[in-house]
Amino acid sequence: MKDVIIYTDGACSGNPGPGGYGVVLIHKNHRRELSGYDPQTTNNRMEMLAAIMGLEALKEPCHVALYSDSKYLVDAIQKGWAKRWQQKNWMRNKKDPALNTDLWERLLALLNIHQVTFHWVKGHAGNPENERCDMLAREAIANPAHEDKKVQKLLQ
Repeated sequence: MKDVIIYTDGACSGNPGPGGYGVVLIHKNHRRELSGYDPQTTNNRMEMLAAIMGLEALKEPCHVALYSDSKYLVDAIQKGWAKRWQQKNWMRNKKDPALNTDLWERLLALLNIHQVTFHWVKGHAGNPENERCDMLAREAIANPAHEDKKVQKLLQ
């Protein structure tokens, strides 16, 4: 399997509000950047969608080191919360449903294809790739008309 590094970030102008995500994929000397826009979303959804879009861009199963500044995303995977929510029919506990189940289902399915290790990085702390993802996400919010129409359809 190929070794791939993926950096992701999501942003939202208001929460909820217009949102964007940015992704940087790196394999050896190859680099690809992705971004997308959603007119009405939350920051957590954009963080998750960034990871999903990065993994969906891979054409074959890969070993992936995925870097995100979202504790929500990284902790839910590393601490097994998302899998437990799924096992409990998307309930966090007896009273509270899990949020963003549509995206968790997509992400967990991708984790069955790829061997992914999640890494948390501090946001806005000078990590060049994390900063680039943040810029891509914010540009997507500022210029939604420039986004790829295929990405727009995936978000609807």
